[in-house]
Parts: sequence; C-alpha cells; structure tokens
Amino acid sequence: MGTHHHGIHKVSFGGLLITLGIIYGDIGTSPLYVMKAIVGDGPIDADIVRGGISAVFWTLTLQTTFKYVILTLRADNNGEGGIFSLFTLVRRNRYKWLVVPAIIGGSALLADGIITPPISVSAAIEGLRFFNEDLNTVPYVIWILCGLFFIQQFGTGFIGRFFGPLMTVWFLMLGVLGIYQMSADWSVVSALNPYYAYKLLQTHPSGILILGSVFLCTTGAEALYSDLGHCGKKNIRISWIFVKSMLVLNYFGQGAWLIANHGHRLEEFKASNPFYAIMPEAFIPYGIIIATIAAIIASQALISGSFTLINEAMRLNLWPKVTIKYPTETKGQMYIPSINWLLLVGCIAVVLHFRESANMEGAYGLAIVLCMLMTTTLLNFYLHMKRYKLWFIYIVISVYLVIELLFLVANLSKFSHGGWITLLIAFLLILVMADWHISKKIRQRYVDMVNFNEHKQMLIDLSNDASLQKYATHLVYLTGANNPEEIESKILYSILQKRPKKADVYWFIHVDVMNEPYRMDYKVTHIADNDIIRIDFRLGFRVVPRIDMMFRKVVEDLVKTGEVDITSRYASLNKNNVIGDFKFVVMNKFLSFENDLPLFERMVLRLYFFLNQFALTEEKAFGLDSSSVKIEKFPMVIKKRKEMNLRRIE
Repeated sequence: MGTHHHGIHKVSFGGLLITLGIIYGDIGTSPLYVMKAIVGDGPIDADIVRGGISAVFWTLTLQTTFKYVILTLRADNNGEGGIFSLFTLVRRNRYKWLVVPAIIGGSALLADGIITPPISVSAAIEGLRFFNEDLNTVPYVIWILCGLFFIQQFGTGFIGRFFGPLMTVWFLMLGVLGIYQMSADWSVVSALNPYYAYKLLQTHPSGILILGSVFLCTTGAEALYSDLGHCGKKNIRISWIFVKSMLVLNYFGQGAWLIANHGHRLEEFKASNPFYAIMPEAFIPYGIIIATIAAIIASQALISGSFTLINEAMRLNLWPKVTIKYPTETKGQMYIPSINWLLLVGCIAVVLHFRESANMEGAYGLAIVLCMLMTTTLLNFYLHMKRYKLWFIYIVISVYLVIELLFLVANLSKFSHGGWITLLIAFLLILVMADWHISKKIRQRYVDMVNFNEHKQMLIDLSNDASLQKYATHLVYLTGANNPEEIESKILYSILQKRPKKADVYWFIHVDVMNEPYRMDYKVTHIADNDIIRIDFRLGFRVVPRIDMMFRKVVEDLVKTGEVDITSRYASLNKNNVIGDFKFVVMNKFLSFENDLPLFERMVLRLYFFLNQFALTEEKAFGLDSSSVKIEKFPMVIKKRKEMNLRRIE
C-alpha cells in the first residue's frame, strides 16, 4: 500500500467523518425517491408498503452490506477499489475475456452516473412545491447542476472539508425523522420479517415491477466500492453501521406514515413525497436546504468518481487520452474537462427530457444492475484466485447472480420509460472502450519489430560520423517494445533513413502500466555505453504518465551516479559545462491506403482513427515540452495489399 494511504486508512474520528462525506452520497440520498417510487401514482396500499420496506431492508442487508461492504471490499488493489481495480487484480489469471465484464461494468457505471445528479437534486428541490404546488423546478435544478460542474475546475479541496459534517447532519436528520414517525406506530417494525418481501413478490401482480423501485435503495453500492481508495475499508465498514441504521429508520418512518394514510393518493397531500411528508411542517424549509446540500454532495462524489474511472480506463488503454488537470495538491484529485462538460450536457438533457424526479425513476437503475452483474463475474475469479472454499464461492456467486438477475428482470420493465437512455449511453461508452482495446490488439499484432543488437552498431557509427551535422545532443524516442532487445523498425527508419539523425546519446523510453495503482519505478538499461540508453517506466494504473518530468528526474539520478554525462560534446560548450539539448521525436500514425484488411478490422481501425482526432496528441498525453518535440507522421501499413500484376509493354 502506498504511503499516501496510511493516514486516512486508519480508523479515527476524522477518517470516519471524511468517509461520511465522500462515500455515501449516492446511497445516502436514496430516501428522497425510493418510497415515492414504490407507492407510485395509485392509492397507498399498506401491504405494498410493508412488503416494499421489507424488500428495501433485505436489499440493503444482502446486496450492500454483505456483497459490497463485507465481501467485495476485500478485493482491494493496494488500497484501491472499483471495477477496473478488480479487473487488474483478476486479469493476472490470464483470462483475456475478463476485459469484457470490466468494459461493460465501467461503461454502465458511467452511464447511470448521468441520472444520479438530476434525480437527487430534482427530488430535493421538489420539496419547494410544499409552498407552491405549481412551481417549475427545472430551472433551479439546471442552475444548481451548472454551478456544481463549473466549480470542478477550481478543485473541491476547500468545500470538501465541510462534506463530512454536512452529511453527518443529513444522516442524523434521516434517523430522527424516522423515529419521530415510527413512534406513532411501532408495528411497522414487523416488516423486518423477510416474509413480507416474499409475499409482495409472490402474491402481488406488480410485485416484480415494484422490485425495480426497491433496487434504487442500493444503486450507490457500486460507487461505494469505487471510493474505497479515499478512506479505507475499516472506516467504510464502521461508518456503514451508522449510515445503514439511519437509512433504515427513515425508510421505516416513511413506511409508518404511508400505512397510516392507506387508501389515499400521494398527490392529495401538500408534500406529495413521503420523504417531506414525515417532517413537521415548520421544519420543511430546513429539510429542503439540508436535502439539497446532500444531493449536491452526492453529485460531487459521482463526478469525482467519473474522473477516476476515465483516468483508469486511459491507463488501461480503454479510452482515448484526454487532458487531465490537477486543481489542488490533494492526492488523487483531478479534473478532466472533456468528461466534466460531457456529464453536464448529459445531466441537463436528462432534466429537460424527464423534468420530474418521478419520471427519472424509470430510467434509473437499469444500467447499474449490469454493472453489479459484471462485478459479480469478476468477484468469482477473485475468490478463486484467493483460494476461498469452493462451496462458499458457488453459494455466494449463485445467490448474487439470482438476486441481480431478478433485479435485472424487474428493471427491464423500465426500458420503455427511459431506461433505454442509460442503456444507449452505456452502449456508446462500451463501443469506444471496446474499439480502443481491440484496435490496440490489431496494431500490436502487425507491428514490425526488429532485433536491436543487429542495428546497434549502425547507431554507434552514426553517432561518431564526423561528416554528418548533429541533429541533437540527446535524441529521445518513445518505444512500445516490451523487450529491450527489440525495437520498432519505424524508429530505426526515422533515425537512419528518413533524415539521418546524428546524436551523441540515443534514449528509448518505454512505459508499462502495472496492476498496482500507484507504483512508480524505473529501470535503466545501457544498450551501448554513453551512446544508447533505454528507460523502462513501470507506472500504476492510477498514475498519470508525466514522462517529461519523470525523464528529467531519471537523468538527474544518472548524472549523480556518474552513469551519464549530459554536458554538450561541443568543445566550446563542454569546457563551460553547458548542458546539451534534448530532442523528443514523436511518431504520429495514420492508416495507410495500402492495407488489405478484413472488414471487421477495417471498421475497428477507422473508428479508432476517427476517435483519435479528438484525443490528445502523444506529446501532450506524455506531458512533453512542445518546444523540444519533433512530430513525424508515418503511414500504418498493417497488412499489405497483394502484389499488382503490372507488366511493361513496348
């Protein structure tokens, strides 16, 4: 585990407070809309309510508590969690197809994230209708979302300090309001009996549809696992006891109020949401303010999680390279402008399309079930890898496959009510990730590698050729060759033939993405003393490759140990200890017309090069100083066309 984790991963009051502030936003704001979704538009039915809160309790217990808090949190990758972290753990099994559940799960998590901020903020703001029934909440929701996404570029370090205390107030409010309502009728506690949930599914004609609404209470469980790295599993497990208690009290309080109003419709009440209906009238303005703040915090956690997810996808070669900024010094905090504004556009589109939180419930949950199923798939391999007892693995995986498939069937009814939107977004994200992954495999398969040793002397001779003008003192290339004894033929072509590039020292840099999240190692190979040096960086999948800075640090280390002399080789400059210049050569690829590829591979590569137009250039992606970079374009010939039968005639 990296040193940056030690402090925050210890159980302490401060650690628990931070955990409350950044882990439970999504799952913690569920009481705003879950019971309202379960009851629906019809008359309140006491049996549905009792069965619904029983199903909510057992969903929180089986799905959130046991699967995620107890079991999945064990699958931490050096303190980091989330579906991509889990993937990097199990891909060591050498099952290549495991990238499929990772891509589907990551895409589904991002897609459902476009619904979370709108539904949470809308449900909170709709409390204002207690004072004005005809209030149009859409403009308020959009303004709040615009403000939230706008401040991302400045970092949230300062306001982040208040998240913990504010979410503590939110959860205490949930618990107190729940007890306040339950005190009028404690019989609602009988819903702890799972029989009521079973009865709802067995006897009620719309039981399976209601289960789709019940599922909304656990949608934040996947995000909880993704945020593992921020707080550590001990802080999450201990704070979850408090969070779950407060959530259950509030759900049961809403249940008690609904049962007391059996036969009525929600629209008959001034506060048409049971969440606000259980509040004393004088407290409602304060309740709306606290709920809105909690919804904003929930949205903030989701945005940060999306940035982390995209960064991991980029490092695992599942997403085009995009600009990443670091607004604060806080470890792990980043800002990805393209993702930020895409999320905002998506959130505004959702608000304008659905307008009400009640309508958004139809679109919410379908994609996240897919993500949970993919996590279960990867978890199966993790449990086998850790050599858990086979009977335990079979029981656990079977139980959760049944539960999640049941939830999937329940949520499929939402497809025509807006669920198709999140599935469409997930499909587009899957398309991008899959294309990026497959195209890399195609390109690797056809890349032309040559033996370095056979060409080493050519570079040494070129370096010492007095008849040639020097191109640079130090010439640096990025290489994709994993083996130090190999080099791409295109690099040798660039040095020896395109325009002979004489240099005193040739440097070759290779970057390996490691399974550990924050690993930062490097290895130096002297291929030819003082003439050819290779550096292999081994960077974790959460480390951004700022190669320019890293390379300078390595060169400094090599100068200190006397392994390399970077002073200029020109006599006049050398005697004055002037440092020689460093020139990076970056090779940008384009698809050659000379290729004769199968249809599928041609389509994959065309999409790759189309997307690549919107991605960062290699020099920017690796943080290279543009003033010292030379860009060379070369055609990518993967599979040559057959020889032309061209003959000469007299």
